[in-house]
Amino acid sequence: MSERGSWRTHTGFIFAAAGSAVGLGNIWGFPTRVGQGGGAAFVVVYLVCIALICLPIMLSEIAIGRRTQKSPVASFLLLSPGTRWWLTGALGVLAGIGILSFYSVIAGWTVAYAWFSLNGSLTAGQQGARDFFSEFTANGPLSVGLAFLILSATAAVLLGGVRSGIERVTKALMPALIVLLLVLAARALTLPGASAGLSYYLRPDISKLLDVSIYNSALGQAFFSLSLGMGAILTYGSYLGKRTGIAAAALWVVLLDTSIALLAGFIIFPAGFSLSGFDPDTSGPGLIFAVLPQLFATLPGGQMFGAAFFVLLTMAALTSTISLLEVPVSHCVDTYNWSRKRSVLTVTCGVFMLAIPSALGNGAVPILTNLPGFGLDFLTLMATVWNDFALPIGGFLTALFVGWIWQVDRALEELLYNYAWFPGQNLWSFLIRWICPAGIGLIVGWTFYSMF
Repeated sequence: MSERGSWRTHTGFIFAAAGSAVGLGNIWGFPTRVGQGGGAAFVVVYLVCIALICLPIMLSEIAIGRRTQKSPVASFLLLSPGTRWWLTGALGVLAGIGILSFYSVIAGWTVAYAWFSLNGSLTAGQQGARDFFSEFTANGPLSVGLAFLILSATAAVLLGGVRSGIERVTKALMPALIVLLLVLAARALTLPGASAGLSYYLRPDISKLLDVSIYNSALGQAFFSLSLGMGAILTYGSYLGKRTGIAAAALWVVLLDTSIALLAGFIIFPAGFSLSGFDPDTSGPGLIFAVLPQLFATLPGGQMFGAAFFVLLTMAALTSTISLLEVPVSHCVDTYNWSRKRSVLTVTCGVFMLAIPSALGNGAVPILTNLPGFGLDFLTLMATVWNDFALPIGGFLTALFVGWIWQVDRALEELLYNYAWFPGQNLWSFLIRWICPAGIGLIVGWTFYSMF
C-alpha cells in the first residue's frame, strides 16, 4: 500500500480528478470539435452525453476503484475472478498509453508557444499565425524534444507519489488556470464581432443534428475530456478514502471540467469571429495556436499575458499527463509488484517511443503526415482511434459490468457507504443499466457502419 499511496484530503482528490479531466481536452480539443461539428449543435449533444452517459460512468469507475483499491486490470480481476472482464481494465491501460503518446506532443507545443509569446516571435495576422504554426510543427526534432520534456516532467511528479507529487501539484495549478481563463473570456466578449461568435456557439442549427458524426465526436470528446474509459478515474478512485462521498466528488469534477470546456468556447469563438477570414469549420487542431495569440495582441502587456497563458496551459496539460501515466504505472505496481520508480521509468520510456511518430507526423516525415490508405497524419489517427472509439467502448464495457455483472446493488453499497449523499440512486441505476450501454452502443455501432 505504501507504493500505491492515497489522497490526503477529499479536496485533493477533487482537484486531482478535475486536473486529470481539465487540460488540452477542454481548451484545445473542445473548441476544435465544436468548430468541426458545426457550433452550438455539437455543444447540445456534448452536454447530453455528459449528463446521461458520462456522469453515471464516472460514478461507476470511482466506485470500482475505491471498492477494490486496485488498478484497472486488478480491479476487474478481483470483482469478477475467472472471467475475461479484466480485458476492460487492460483496454483502459492501453488507452492511457496511446492517448499520452500524442497528448504529450501537443502539450509540448504549448511549452514552445509560451516562449514564442514571451519573445514576440509569433506572426501577426490569421494566415501568418497558421503558417507559423505549420512551420513550427513540421520541425520534427523540436517536436520530439518537447514531447520528451513533457514526459520527463510528468515522470518527475509521479516519482513523488500520490500525496507529495500528484495532489500537491494539481491543487496549486488548477485555481490559477481558472482565474486566467475568466480574464481572457471577459476580454474576448468585448471584441468587435464577438456577438457573431456567441451566436455560432450558443444558437444551434437543428439541421446539424442529423449528422451522425457529431454524436460520435461529442461522445468521444466527452469521454476524453473527463478522462473516462481510460482507467484514470478508476485509478484515482482507488486512492480515495472511505469518508469521501463519491457522488458529491464526481459531481464537482464534472461541473469543473464542463464549465472550463464551455469557458474555452467563450474565449475562442468571440475572439475568432473578431478576426477577418475566420472559418471555425476548417480551423482544425491549430485553432488555439492561431486565434489566441491574436487575442493577446489586443491586451496591454499582451506578450507577458500570452506567455503566462501558455505556461498555465502547459500546467493544465501536465495534470492530465500525470493521470494518463499513472494508469499504466499503477498497473505495473499492482500486477508485477514493481517499485513505483521502476514502473514510472519503464512506462515513460515506452510512451516516448510511441510518441515519436506523432511528433514527426506534422510535416517532418511525409509518410507519417499523410498515412497511405487513411488520408490522415499519425497524430490525428491516434486521436481518432483512442478518443472516438477506445474510450467509448471502455465506457460501454464498464456500464455493462457494473449494471449486469457486478450488479448495481453492490455498486450502490460503495456509493452510499457511510450514509454518503446520493439523491439519484434509482436514476443512476436505470442510466447505468440501460441508457449508457444502449446510447454508446448505438453511436459507436452506427459510426462503424457509416465508415464502411
